[in-house]
Formats: sequence, C-alpha cells, structure tokens
Amino acid sequence: MNDWFEAEQHVERAHEAYEAGRWDEAESELREALARNPYQAEWQFNLGLTLEAAGRHADAMDAFARASSLNTEDAQSPLYAGINALRAERPTDALQWLERAERLEPASVEVCVHRIEAFAMLGEHDNAETAFYLGQSIEPDEPELYAAMAESLMDRKQYDKAVWCLREAARLDPELPRVQARLAEAYAATGRTERARQLYLRELRKYPGDTDTLLDLGDLLMDMGRLDEAGEKFRRVLEIQPDCVDAHFALGELAERRGDAPTALRQYEVVLRLNPGYPAARRRVAQLVLDRVRDDDRALVHRLLRMELADVRARPDSFNNDDLDILGNLLLDAGLTREADQVFARLIDREPGSCRYHHLRSVALLESGKTVAGLEEVRRALAINPRFVPAIHNLALGSLRQGQWMRARYWIRQGLSIDREDSALRRLRVRLRLRAIGDLLRWVTRSAGGVFRRG
Repeated sequence: MNDWFEAEQHVERAHEAYEAGRWDEAESELREALARNPYQAEWQFNLGLTLEAAGRHADAMDAFARASSLNTEDAQSPLYAGINALRAERPTDALQWLERAERLEPASVEVCVHRIEAFAMLGEHDNAETAFYLGQSIEPDEPELYAAMAESLMDRKQYDKAVWCLREAARLDPELPRVQARLAEAYAATGRTERARQLYLRELRKYPGDTDTLLDLGDLLMDMGRLDEAGEKFRRVLEIQPDCVDAHFALGELAERRGDAPTALRQYEVVLRLNPGYPAARRRVAQLVLDRVRDDDRALVHRLLRMELADVRARPDSFNNDDLDILGNLLLDAGLTREADQVFARLIDREPGSCRYHHLRSVALLESGKTVAGLEEVRRALAINPRFVPAIHNLALGSLRQGQWMRARYWIRQGLSIDREDSALRRLRVRLRLRAIGDLLRWVTRSAGGVFRRG
C-alpha cells in the first residue's frame, strides 16, 4: 500500500512538471512511479506523451507500445505509437501500429490520415490515395485528410493537385497549422512566387513566431532576388532560436549569393559547430576554401570531404543523387580522384543508364592514372550517348597518352563533326597538325598538353 501511495505521488508530481513544460522532471517522476508499479497502462501512456513532447519520438513509440500491451483494447496507444514511429522516420513500424489501431477502431479517420503520411514516406503513393479515399468514406470533410494527401502529391511534383487539396483543407479549417505555408510552397513550385509570398505573410500574421514559415519565406525571397528581406527573415529566426542551424546555413548561402565568402565561411563554421553532420555544410566549406586556392587550406578541404564521404558510406540513403554529384566534383577539384571514383561508381549503381555519371567516373579514373579503366568508362558513356562531346574529347586525349595517334585523330574528327566550334578539340587538332611525331611524343610525356574534361 505504501508503494502504491508513493507511486501516485510521483504521478501527481509528473503531471505538474508536464504542465510546466519540464519534460525531464516529468519523465523521471513517471519512471519512479512505474518502478513501483510497471503494470499501469495509463502511466505508460503518460510517459509516451512526455517523451513525445520532448521530441524523443523513438522512445515515445516504445512507451506507447508498452501501454498497448498492457491495455489491448485501447485504440489510442497503438495510434500514438504509429504517429511517433512516423516522427522517428520509421514508416514501416508506423503502418504496423496504425493497422492495429484500425482493427480496434475501424471508423477512425485519424488512422487514415497517418497511413497516408506513412505510405508517402515509403513512396507507395497509390496506397496513400487508397487511404485517402477510405478516409473520405468515413469523414468527407476532414481537413487533415486533404493536407496529408497534398504532401503525397507534392512528393510526386503534382503541384496543381496539391494546391487543390490544400485549398480544400484551408476552406474546411482556416486555422489548420501551416496550411497557408504549405499552400505557399505549392504555389512557389509552380512559379507563382508573389502569390506564395502573400500566403507566407498570411501564415505569419497568425503565427508570427513560426520559425519554419520564416525559413520558408526567407528561401522564397532569396529565389525572388530579394536578398535584404530574406536576411531579415533568417535573422528573425535566430532571435527566436539562436542555435537554429537552418538559419545559420541560410545566412551562409545568402552571403555566398552576395560574393561575401568570409561571412559565408563564418556561418557554415557555426553550422558545423552546432551540427557536425549537417547536410551540405562540409561541402560548402570545402568549395569556399578551394576557391581561395591556398595550399595551406588543402588539408582542411581533404578532411571535410573525407568526413562527408564517410557519412555517405554510413548513411547512403541520406544523400540524393544531386548531393553525390556535388561531392564527386568537389573531390575531383581537391585532387581526391580515387575517392571521386567511389562516389561516381555509387551514382552509376543508382542510375546505370546515365551517360554523365559514366563520363564523370571516367574523368576520376583517368586523372588517377588508370587510363585503361578510364577509357572503358568513356566508351560506356558513348554507348549511351554517342554525341556526348566531352567524352569524345577525353577518349581522344586518352588515346594520345597511350601513343595511339591515329585513334586520337579519329576521335577528334568525330567530335568536331558534332560540334565544329568545340575549342578543346580544336586545340588538340592544331597540336596534331603542327607537331612532328617526335615532338608529339615529348608533349605526351608532359601530360599530353591538356586536361580531361568533365563537361
């Protein structure tokens, strides 16, 4: 009885701490209560709510799962477990919990909303549409259904349909959080930037401290060329949230746009101090340092790019093809050709039919001194696109380095038949015409009088 009384006291104190926003204290009190009586589903559920409020979504999912196991008839516990699995970016787990919630409460439109979100995260957009229509059959005027469906449509770049869904969501519930901001994003994607700007401002009139909307508006203003206004929005975010890495990164991008490399570097360095793994920050710092062409900075560039490459190996799904493309080219700029080869090989695995990726890998191999392998990649690029002049140039230059003069002459002719004005090929042709074989051999020994082209 004494343990029960003490457990109840801990629960009361946890409730007070939760109401005051002291999440750590609330968690500690609830765990003390559960240590005395671990079989209270309600307390486990409250622990889940506390962890959710603290942003610890994976832990919250586990707490709601325990609550569900203690009270198998409660539909809220699996529903909340599913929601937090989504926030923890575990959509497969989310679907399992949402299916359990649906079995307990088949007429729940909230389950349908989150199933749309889970299917969209998995790229299963047909299933997302099925969940949308099922939700409509339960509650046709549920605004969150339309908002969730809009996210799926945005992922597929079906912006006009997304606009329609978001307008319906806003009509059904004008107070729906960030509905105007999401509508603004859809309008911006279709080129209607002024309309998007007005919608962001409308959202900010309702929620002036919403940092996500401020950041989105700042990005839009940068795209519109209104750099002073964009900087004002990003600095406003930092007034509200001084450690916001997205705002510091955006100010770095803004400084780059203005040609202010020292300020950009300072902002990116702040980003890396706050979050060493922040996407693209290391690449931006490396590019800015490379642009200064100072040998004493090369070691820093190599260290940053190798850290980025280590992240690619550890978390490949976190890097899209554009990220890898930029990283591969930076590695080439820094002279890390073997590492660049690894990045472009990964891109080829993702898109084996890309002429450009085969071509870029050939550059990495050729600059690494792997002439035979490099020329083989060039041929693969040309098999995909026989009229790709940069690859033809590299095939000609590689042939020269191998002493194959007739083959080099053939490829120069081929390239000039496609683009008569290509300056790099014309320079190779002039050298072939003017030099005697002996002179040409000495020239080839000195790196063949040219460099391999990327584009």
